[in-house]
Amino acid sequence: MLTSYLAVLIMTGFAGFMGVMSLVMSTVMRPRNPYREKLSPWECGMEPVGEANKGHFRVHYFVIAILFIVFDVETLFLFPWAALLTDKSLSVFIFVEMIVFVAILAIGLIYAWVKGALEWV
Repeated sequence: MLTSYLAVLIMTGFAGFMGVMSLVMSTVMRPRNPYREKLSPWECGMEPVGEANKGHFRVHYFVIAILFIVFDVETLFLFPWAALLTDKSLSVFIFVEMIVFVAILAIGLIYAWVKGALEWV
């Protein structure tokens, strides 16, 4: 029984070994030349001003990007649905199921819109 998992165990061990070896070799072979300017924090070509942990920044771009990915990936589920809709024995069930799915997505979009997640300013 356990011999059937031997190939999986070997591949997992090999992948782990390659990951560890790549980290070890990059540590051994990297150039080491630390100096003050190289180790100082740098942002946008200017010296940083103030404390890093005191600043607040807006994350609207990231929220919109995540919402786009979620709704974009969810639309990928429409393609298999459209292909299966041609089957007459399942067409009513599949149609109702997809209407419920699209309704849940619409409710999520309306919720994000009402909460202001789609506002740029």
